[in-house]
Amino acid sequence: MKNIIHRHKSFWSQNNLRWSGIFGLVFLALSLFINYGANIYVTNRASNSVSDLFLDNLPAINVGWIFFQGTIIFFIFVAWLMVKEPRRIPFVLKSIAIFILIRSAFISLTHLAAPPGQPILSLSNMFSEITSGNDLFFSSHAGMPFLMALIFWKNKRLRAFFICLSVFFSASVLLGHLHYSIDVFAAFFIAYGICHIAQWLFAKDYELFLKEENV
Repeated sequence: MKNIIHRHKSFWSQNNLRWSGIFGLVFLALSLFINYGANIYVTNRASNSVSDLFLDNLPAINVGWIFFQGTIIFFIFVAWLMVKEPRRIPFVLKSIAIFILIRSAFISLTHLAAPPGQPILSLSNMFSEITSGNDLFFSSHAGMPFLMALIFWKNKRLRAFFICLSVFFSASVLLGHLHYSIDVFAAFFIAYGICHIAQWLFAKDYELFLKEENV
């Protein structure tokens, strides 16, 4: 714990790093605000559901615990990784913000309704501010853990953990009929592109991040 406190004192005492971290937090907050607006937009314009090769042949299972609590645990773990090493904060926050912004744009383009036959999940909690159930393309449950795997690629344990988590979440949302299969499979390719966009836009933050990931 003393080492962690020392790292944070060192990080936040440096003017350029402090402002980079603050910008990351503001950028993330802005992306969540835009995501909120995008969710309202797609909810008001959702049309009809369509058939899907996978969902038509998979039973619908209630995966509410994984969908909600699993997401919370995932982000708590990511937050802990940043608390443990503050030099990770700027790049991780900005990468997540870009992910949310791009996804907000994508869900606004096509207005399919949620797949039919899914068990009813109550959104009467903080998730109702983040997802409407009609924000389908692309799946954040598949894409976000995979993005973390790409970001922490040099750390073999974290890479393996996030890849396994991404596959687990992908299977869950398909079995729960919460996403179409294209939402899930496309997420891996889009997350890969987002990672490279973040590395290009925030090259200095990425260089700072890599100093802590050469393991």
